[in-house]
Amino acid sequence: MERTEQNNIIVPMPRIGDKAPDFKAVTTQGEINFPKQYEGSWVILFSHPADFTPVCTSEFMAFATLEKKFNAANCKLVGLSVDGLYSHIAWLRTIKEKIEYKGMKNVEVTFPLIEDITMEVAKKYGMIQPGESNTKAVRAVFFIDPKGIIRAIIYYPLSLGRNFDELYRALIAMQAADKFSIATPADWRPGDDVIVPTAGSCGVAKERMENQKDIYCHDWFFCTKKLSKEDLEK
Repeated sequence: MERTEQNNIIVPMPRIGDKAPDFKAVTTQGEINFPKQYEGSWVILFSHPADFTPVCTSEFMAFATLEKKFNAANCKLVGLSVDGLYSHIAWLRTIKEKIEYKGMKNVEVTFPLIEDITMEVAKKYGMIQPGESNTKAVRAVFFIDPKGIIRAIIYYPLSLGRNFDELYRALIAMQAADKFSIATPADWRPGDDVIVPTAGSCGVAKERMENQKDIYCHDWFFCTKKLSKEDLEK
């Protein structure tokens, strides 16, 4: 089991299906009570190594530009680094006033960025990984559902910027799985066919293979059906 130390206490890293560890923290948008105040919404909690670094700057510009798109999908964004509040504020002001990248400029970051100088939150979520760095949080991403349950976890090394299309795709795929009781195949995009649950009996398998009105079966265990973008957005 992967573990991290916090005040000389061994703390198990959170896993998919666990309740998101709770905390209160100061952020660039005021104090937050996490995840309690986000009940009813999905949340992407993500960490970055340090303020005033180029990869992190590109990521924050991308997230800020896409914030309305994530909000429209009932998802809030919350960032974290182990830098202090005043460093955060200065960095975000610099992004807005000076940085232009890939057509993005005058970008204002309005989602909260957590101050975590003590690394308390980072350690709770396993964001400090000594093999990579003892003093910087790796690029962790936690998808937390409206009930406060961790649904997906993605870790990136310090050198690798995140793919934001993939983060959005993963969010929509999990929401679709919950709403329509389906799964999504490799490289799925909204509007593509989805996978229906595998037949649980010989009778269901036989019926599916003989009657493929609403579904298409590649074989008895692998059946797909259409799910339009319009249905996803309802």
